[in-house]
Amino acid sequence: MIFERIKSEGIAHNSYLIGSENDAAVIDPRRDCQIYVDLAQQKGLKIKYIFETHRNEDYVIGSIELNHITGAEIYHGPGLDWKYGNTLKDGREFRIGNLRLTAIHTPGHTGESMSYAVADLSSGEVTVMAFTGDALFVGDVGRTDFYGPQETPRLASNLYDSIFHKLLPLGDGVILCPAHGAGSVCGMNIADRDESTLGIERAQNPMLQKSREEFIQYKVAEELERAPYFRQMEKYNLEGPPLLKHLPIPAPLTPSEFSKEMERGTVVVDTNLPAAFGGAHIKCSYSVWLEGLPVFAGWVLSYDKPILLVLEDQSHLEKAVRYLIRAGYDQISGYLKDGMESWYNAGLPTEHLQLLTVQELKSRVDHGDELTILDDRGQDEWNEGHIKGAKHIYVGHLKERMTEIPQDKPVALVCNVGHRASLGASILLREGCQEVYNVLGSMTAWESAGYPISTE
Repeated sequence: MIFERIKSEGIAHNSYLIGSENDAAVIDPRRDCQIYVDLAQQKGLKIKYIFETHRNEDYVIGSIELNHITGAEIYHGPGLDWKYGNTLKDGREFRIGNLRLTAIHTPGHTGESMSYAVADLSSGEVTVMAFTGDALFVGDVGRTDFYGPQETPRLASNLYDSIFHKLLPLGDGVILCPAHGAGSVCGMNIADRDESTLGIERAQNPMLQKSREEFIQYKVAEELERAPYFRQMEKYNLEGPPLLKHLPIPAPLTPSEFSKEMERGTVVVDTNLPAAFGGAHIKCSYSVWLEGLPVFAGWVLSYDKPILLVLEDQSHLEKAVRYLIRAGYDQISGYLKDGMESWYNAGLPTEHLQLLTVQELKSRVDHGDELTILDDRGQDEWNEGHIKGAKHIYVGHLKERMTEIPQDKPVALVCNVGHRASLGASILLREGCQEVYNVLGSMTAWESAGYPISTE
């Protein structure tokens, strides 16, 4: 048996290639899918099947792309009006060389969610691994809020039943292969390790220690953010996204060319780290650090406007492009050749974002300065502790809640370490706020300095 886990950074996505004899299957492929073709060629395999665990919300599925290259058949779960591929029935079996793959309908995260149990018939009939999608993770279970609060109790109930009555009975020794790892937006507390079994999860996963009623109550009470780009992902993953055929190749642009593109309404995304962005950036650009692109670009970018990139280093281009196209952002017009240095060397105007250390912020607070502290972290982070007197608005909601932010006094943004605060500050600058600060190190630095936090 051949088994390969392919990890996609940023969205913490796991996809898989399994094979036996001459045949292979891919589970939940990503859009930039050449990696599966290359792996299959290296192993002497032909990709015969593509299995999706559900209609993904946080990235563009690569099934149609991979089908276009390999001709492999696509399969997914029941209950949706799919515009591509084949709909499965619970219990359907497939042969992949000596492997037997059985489709198991496991609704809960979404109604059509599927899991796949695999037995290696060369050594026996028992299931050896299960691909659980977003139903069961290492240390957590999938979110159940995508259909709205009125449907969450039903989905949570379905998820509990799917886990306890369909997945765990497969056997304690079964290797767990979920669709996401730590850092994914699809689970709040996914453990930071890849390896687990159904037996380990039965014994250690906190969610599986709860009664059915406790499980449902917990899921109903969960507070998770849902980025606006999820709607586009759902549309693409139901109807099929545009074919890429190859990665976009953004053009290197001189400052003059870059400026002309901006005049056409192109949106600028600066992927430098916060301190560099604060020192000098192009007016009206968004501050989204490179590793933040997969999650946070979807909160601020629209699909009808092309994108320009400002990179810390030209070597970051391919990674930035991969991150963006996985979220469906294909219109990447170009990047600023030689970065910000070329811009200001050309005599073009820059803007800066003022920076504060936590010591400076504490001093201003102690002196009673007129200052709004704006915490743009998630609700769970805020609940764990924040600066007393701070205002809380999640970074993804800042633009729509600008009326709640005082315009007549300075605003200092904090998050965990200053990355989301820099994004939040760039949003405020774009909206016309005049005196905006990013607090370097943010809450991590604040607590390290021994300053008090509040949970009220």
